[in-house]
Amino acid sequence: MERAMSRSSIRPLILLFVALVPAGGCSQVPRPQPVEVNLLAVNDFHGHIQPTRFSHRNATGEQLSLKAGGIGALSGLLAEMRARDPELLFVGGGDLIGGSPPLSAMWADEPSLRALDLLDMRLSVVGNHELDQGREELLRQVRGGCRSPRPDRACRFESVHPGIGFTYIAANLVDRRSGEQLFPAYRIERVRGARIAFVGAVLEDVDTQLSRQSMQGLRTLDEAQAINAQVPTLLAQGVDTIVAVVHQGGATPEAYDQPDCRQLSGPIVEIVRRLDPRIKVVLSGHTHQGYLCRVGEVLVTQAGSYGRLATHLTLRIDPHRHRLLEAEARNLLVDPSRYAPSAEIGALQQAVERRSQAVLGRPLARLAVREVPQAYDDAGESPMGNLIADAQLAATAHLGAQVALTNPGGIRAGLVLEPGQAEVSYGQVASTQPFNNSLTIVTLRGAQLRELLEQQWQQDGFRPLQPSASFSYSWDPGRPGGRHIVADSLRIDGRPVRDGDLYRITVNSFMAGGGDKLSVLAEATERLDTGLNDLEALIDYLQARDRAGSPAGHSLAAGRIRRLEDGRPEE
Repeated sequence: MERAMSRSSIRPLILLFVALVPAGGCSQVPRPQPVEVNLLAVNDFHGHIQPTRFSHRNATGEQLSLKAGGIGALSGLLAEMRARDPELLFVGGGDLIGGSPPLSAMWADEPSLRALDLLDMRLSVVGNHELDQGREELLRQVRGGCRSPRPDRACRFESVHPGIGFTYIAANLVDRRSGEQLFPAYRIERVRGARIAFVGAVLEDVDTQLSRQSMQGLRTLDEAQAINAQVPTLLAQGVDTIVAVVHQGGATPEAYDQPDCRQLSGPIVEIVRRLDPRIKVVLSGHTHQGYLCRVGEVLVTQAGSYGRLATHLTLRIDPHRHRLLEAEARNLLVDPSRYAPSAEIGALQQAVERRSQAVLGRPLARLAVREVPQAYDDAGESPMGNLIADAQLAATAHLGAQVALTNPGGIRAGLVLEPGQAEVSYGQVASTQPFNNSLTIVTLRGAQLRELLEQQWQQDGFRPLQPSASFSYSWDPGRPGGRHIVADSLRIDGRPVRDGDLYRITVNSFMAGGGDKLSVLAEATERLDTGLNDLEALIDYLQARDRAGSPAGHSLAAGRIRRLEDGRPEE
């Protein structure tokens, strides 16, 4: 029998064993290696199933114009990107629906939601236009069903609306009574072992973008504070990086595809500066701009509007240290000539177009020109704005209206006659004003009218109201805020506007309630809801002018707004 080993002889063997065995056990667990996560983001899609005109300057400064966007090209782009990375995440920056052209709006935007589901969208922040029809309609669109304030549109494309498969998020949209969030504050996605949290926020002053009825029972919180409040919970869940998705934006003079631009301005900048420093990427929206900017160390992107651009982000993440190492972004042009639609999306688009054609293709009236542009000149005047304001005054003059003013946000497109087209169609006209507003006549003193014009200058820039032919004025860009309008320049039917006199002004119902921060209109003590629809007023005007042998519309703005140059007096 062998003699037992002494303690002194055992000790060297133990040390040898410890030296040979890796720390942590019998087999070393490898650390997770950094991974790349790809995202594709769109914002302000607004139900644009078909491509629309997109103008931009190329690297040499040449102005280019082409049709871009649409669900077909978007599906082709996604298919190409997913062939390279099957785990790519498709996300939205809000306003995916609402303010839509009639091809989507006439079906309560259900075909657009169906398309986004087929494209495997994972999440989107709530935008202001998602709430155009109020909370109950949005909840129906999300959850499914047919009980709708729009029974003439809901469940007409398909007999049952099944709801959507992606998640709407908004940390700062809460029930006014309970204080609870209407939608989840965030969604966490797992890709290649990395956990990415997306936290959403709609613009805090969303109530200025909607009617009082649409915001009934809801309120919003500060965007940055609401997002920051989610950070401790997310870190406790072990997320590796946090992406803020904010339906608020800015603008920059730099090109839509300029990497790391540094001239971003607007409300989104202040929001980003107040975010938790652990948030390094912000997807923005609302302002319909394309940019790839840096605000300090934070990458802030936006993909224009209507699906004509899409932002491709690549996040390099270290799951071991729960850290974002690097973030890069590109804005891609969604070009239908390059990206062919998938079979499923192509079939959906054809079905929508076929079923809509009988209504939307109906010819209405001739125009005086081949194109009435939506674009604004240096003074802030638009040919399409002129046309709409003239139509609204024509509809309400018999009720005593002297002037009509319409807001630029209510004008969604211009009018263009395609080659061989003699008359503009119902679908084209309906695309210009999709909000179904009624016309309201308010009474303002001359001083209030001038104050209203001063409210065109807001935090996010100059938002020029479009006047009817009966009204004109001048403004001076060299003057300080609150004094831009040249006081004695206001004219109604060629006569000076006097501060103490009363004037009857036609506006749409959204403006009449103080929408777009036009508080002067909400304070008007005399108002008449005419019950007249803004779109019907435009159609009636176009047809009446055509019947009279003088079709409406101009290629250039009419010069009703005059901008003084360099502060020089008027001639």
